[in-house]
Amino acid sequence: MEFNQLQKDVKEENGSRHKATEGRNNIFIKHSKRGGWTTFPFILGSMLTLTLTAGGWIGNLIVYLITKYNVKSIHATQVFNVVVGCMSLFPIVGAVLSDSFYGSFVVIALFSFVSLLGITLMTLTASFPSLRPPPCTNKFPCDSPSKLQYGVLYTILGLACIGIGGTRYTLASMGADQFEDSNSVGIYFNWYFFVFYAANVISTTAIIYVQDNVSWAVGFGICIVCNTVGVILFLSGKNFYRKIKPKGSPFTSIARVIIAAVRKRKVSSTNQEYNYDINDKSTTVPSDSFRYGQLHGHSTKHFWFFNKGALKIESDGSKTKSWSLTTVQEVEDLKTLIKIMPLWSSSIMLSGLVGMFSNFIILQALSMDRHLGGSNFKIPASSFLSLDTLATSITICLLDRLIFPMWQKLTGWSITPLQRIGLGHVLNVVGLVTAALVEVRRLHMARDHNLIGLSMGIPTIVPISALWLLVPLTIMGISQAFLFPGQISLYYQEFPTSLRSTSTAMISLLVAVGFYLSTALTGLIQKSTSWLKDDLNNGRLDIVYWLLAAIGVVNFGYFLVCAKMFRHKLDTQDQNVDDVPVLG
Repeated sequence: MEFNQLQKDVKEENGSRHKATEGRNNIFIKHSKRGGWTTFPFILGSMLTLTLTAGGWIGNLIVYLITKYNVKSIHATQVFNVVVGCMSLFPIVGAVLSDSFYGSFVVIALFSFVSLLGITLMTLTASFPSLRPPPCTNKFPCDSPSKLQYGVLYTILGLACIGIGGTRYTLASMGADQFEDSNSVGIYFNWYFFVFYAANVISTTAIIYVQDNVSWAVGFGICIVCNTVGVILFLSGKNFYRKIKPKGSPFTSIARVIIAAVRKRKVSSTNQEYNYDINDKSTTVPSDSFRYGQLHGHSTKHFWFFNKGALKIESDGSKTKSWSLTTVQEVEDLKTLIKIMPLWSSSIMLSGLVGMFSNFIILQALSMDRHLGGSNFKIPASSFLSLDTLATSITICLLDRLIFPMWQKLTGWSITPLQRIGLGHVLNVVGLVTAALVEVRRLHMARDHNLIGLSMGIPTIVPISALWLLVPLTIMGISQAFLFPGQISLYYQEFPTSLRSTSTAMISLLVAVGFYLSTALTGLIQKSTSWLKDDLNNGRLDIVYWLLAAIGVVNFGYFLVCAKMFRHKLDTQDQNVDDVPVLG
């Protein structure tokens, strides 16, 4: 129910935002009758094919590095983490470029060509052996890639990351901009996420199966075809799209507040007038820090320093907004953002734990029997992660349509976003513990079959079914079903209205920082202990999982502290209204 209400609020705000923007600012360039459902097949079709492209190469990257580049398994997971981190950072860059400078169409068109260039070069590495080190056959240690081969590989990965980052979320927002009414926007997003998840499942199963069982070149070739079709579809709709002028990045106002406050750091706030934007029709209630600052100078308790950015002094003249003068609303927005940062930071480690879990699951699958039953069908190692996505999707549907409504009827109250995130933390720890127990069982089987201590240069297969991994994967998928909607709901509710459109970018930033953190943590464990070995049979991955579970428990404690100290924006505003002195 809570998530349904959130979706309803988002749809209503998007619809009103489109109407208000068109009416007040005249931001449409020309042909106001463009857009609508005519653009739907072009945008959804290009999103489908570009997502297939991205999943086709990133989903099996670890296996490709291990089998074709002779990269050691642990190092391959670190490279993968860096790549995913870059993929999660570039959407923010793409959004800034789109909103502030070039518009969505130009950014998507440009970066889709960059993506095509990257996957084309990736296909060449699979087609020409000279771009890779010699195959590792019956010799140990295997030949490592040369500096030139590493340079070519990393350049290709960089291009592919930039291509994905510049199109993924920008394409979603451009599609929403094609509609004026909230109902159409809501229907569009429902279809968008359905197609997005479907494309991910197809790419991590069908395309990866082709790569593992037919040919890497053919698998990457399919990605080239998908990317090409996506570019053609997107450009074919050029004459139908409603194009919106760049309206400026919301991060600019944040920078302006900081710079203006620094410039006026020596100005006394006593008996000074603050700058309220008369063109802003929103009812802004100044926080207690503004009232305390106005009445008592520096005797304030909430980020009083930033108040100075909104002080009106003689040198400001008649300006209402500049790099030396901001509005009260902009200062309040920055303060709200700062207040939510501790709670946001509690999910960074969680994202890192999820990243390490995903990497290690692939390595475990590579060293287990992946045949389905007694058949000859062999499940690709990277395809196991699609079960995580499937569990997340099914759980979100069950929670939203069945469990949460039933819970509300029985108890009379709804689960809050913070409670939903907290449950996600707990289930994350349970998933790590389950993965540790599976690894204990796998090592026990390896010991029974005398597979400990071998140095084959490649993962040694242990006669235990990889289907055991379904248990931790399902639990982790369920935890994401609590975490992801809970985070989106919380940030949407608590972010300032002017920054609400960027609230989902905080999720992307979480993933980026978390995967970079997981790279560093993996390297630290590998250097400090003997637990992480390229052949898992010679290491103690179970202890690593126990360590990650312990870190998850500590991080959950940190989350509880942050949640206890956090004051909801609505509560703060109500208190501010109650504290406003009556003038008479």
